[in-house]
Amino acid sequence: MKPGKNGLWTRPRGRRRLLIYVVAFVAVLIAIVSGVLRHRTADQHHDPLPATSIVYQMRQDPSPWARTENDASRMLTDIREKRVAAIGVTLDAILVSTKSGLRYFVSDRFAVFSQSLLLNAIKGESAPDYQIAWLPNVSIGAQAGVGPLLAFLRDSVVMLVYVLMLALMLWYVRREMKGDATLITAPPNTSFDDVIGAVEAKAALQDIKAYLRDPKSFKKLGIRPPCGVLMTGGPGVGKTRLAQALAGECGASFIAITGSFFSAKYYGVGIQKVKHLFKTARKHGPVVIFIDEADGLAARTSGASGSADAESNRIINQLLAEMDGFEKNEGVILVAATNFPENLDEALRRPGRFDRIVPVRLPGVLDRVKIFEYYLGKLPSCSTDIDCNQLARLTVGLSPASLSMIVNQAGLIARKQGAGMVCAEHLREAVKVARIGDVSSAEKALDADEVRRVGVHEAGHGIVAALLGAGVLEELTVLPRGGALGMALITKPQDKHLYRRSELEKELMVLLGGRNAELLVFGEASSGAAQDLQEASRISLEMVSRLGFGREGNLFSLAALPRESAALQLEGAIEQANALLNEMNERCFDLLARNESILCDVTLALTRTETVPGAYVYDLIRESGVTQSSELEAVYFSAAASPEAHG
Repeated sequence: MKPGKNGLWTRPRGRRRLLIYVVAFVAVLIAIVSGVLRHRTADQHHDPLPATSIVYQMRQDPSPWARTENDASRMLTDIREKRVAAIGVTLDAILVSTKSGLRYFVSDRFAVFSQSLLLNAIKGESAPDYQIAWLPNVSIGAQAGVGPLLAFLRDSVVMLVYVLMLALMLWYVRREMKGDATLITAPPNTSFDDVIGAVEAKAALQDIKAYLRDPKSFKKLGIRPPCGVLMTGGPGVGKTRLAQALAGECGASFIAITGSFFSAKYYGVGIQKVKHLFKTARKHGPVVIFIDEADGLAARTSGASGSADAESNRIINQLLAEMDGFEKNEGVILVAATNFPENLDEALRRPGRFDRIVPVRLPGVLDRVKIFEYYLGKLPSCSTDIDCNQLARLTVGLSPASLSMIVNQAGLIARKQGAGMVCAEHLREAVKVARIGDVSSAEKALDADEVRRVGVHEAGHGIVAALLGAGVLEELTVLPRGGALGMALITKPQDKHLYRRSELEKELMVLLGGRNAELLVFGEASSGAAQDLQEASRISLEMVSRLGFGREGNLFSLAALPRESAALQLEGAIEQANALLNEMNERCFDLLARNESILCDVTLALTRTETVPGAYVYDLIRESGVTQSSELEAVYFSAAASPEAHG
């Protein structure tokens, strides 16, 4: 404060301006609060309307009642004091309008109060002074406390989630229909020269190669190329490699799938996969479609009892129609591979579908030599003492995939031993791992008596094999491998596809040699001969039931009978097989009894050194002057020379 011109005290202008601003702000704030209060009061209090108009408004727009929620005590108080003008009963709430124009709702999820109100309205002695109405199509509880904008946003989000879920499901089904068949635009960099062996299979595929390279020459002569190729053979023989080589030779694109590719979660998707596959192949021809493990397609069922069976039938039917139907498959060759061709549907194997059957056989000795040279050539360094011819002789009956695994296993053994390169000893150990199994720790659980019994057992196998010439005895050991407590490594000098009866009888005597050696030395056999007896029983049953090698001269093969009928004829075949086993068992025991001294020497060597080379056994046989192989065959198998054995 300071005196003015007239002597009066005055306020400075700055403070006066600030005071004006504060007063204006307070006035605006009061106006806003008053407006909000009036708006809320206007929402809650309305001019009284007739009860019928209130009920009509409840049906048309219940939102004014949804803005305020009260508890049931407030509603009951208003009813008792007769302040209620109208009540609307919905599925989940009660709408209340008072005579003063107040509107609110009471939640009633389980219809506790609404039932009471309706019953009282019906049973009451006098009619209530308010109007009560049933509003089944009005839902107020879900909208309570939610503004129109929030309700719209909530509904929009829910609708968007449903739309996204539907779109995701449609996308997933569409992707399932197309499957994962990826078309390789560039042909594989593989040719027939890169596939070692499989000479017959390569020759059978020459027609396919010629057609894909020059289809006009086929049209000129009016001939139709094979529609499909079915490659059969055991696992690991190179069927996939041959299919890739076929595509590479022809410069064709390559599609690789499996038999289970056509199965899907949704009904009908498998058929769409078949259509999409052939549509893609026709568009990018020439194409080689390779179906690995084709037996996954199974066969059509006659009953189709379930939806899965019906879907499988429809998939096979569609595949048959695509292979030999109305559409032309020019430049499209279907190549399938399976280990079980008998599991395929018969219609797939008829002419016009898979009309070219290509068996892929195991590699011979010369092919195995080349395969070993190929894989050993990939190693950065290996010893010069490796004899691939010996390795090929030790791996008779193994597939190319097994030979690749042997070379890789030899590298693992060399690394474990800290060697700088793979040598012959590593490869020989890898062959044992592939044929029998790795060395286990079971020898720690064997006592001295069990080790000697295992030695007698394995010596019996090896001596019988060496005396009869039933293979080449490579090694005897009492070191457990895989599930066996010992091993007699006997290899074949060459690959065989035909077996004489005398050769199979030698196999039986070798299998029974371990058990008879135990009987000769200990007077009783052990449980270690269980696997030998199982294999010998299988061979003898095959001899008498399918090969016509029975002693009674029975030439009827049980393989010609249906399965249900063959089971009834097994009893007689089992009796003949058991008689054959007994005869071979007597001959085996007699052979070991004549050479008991060799058996004792080999057993003693095994208990001392754990491993005995086959050369040691052959030396003992020569030193003892025992007649070997051909003369023994003449002695022990002279009775086998009967007319039905010749062929």
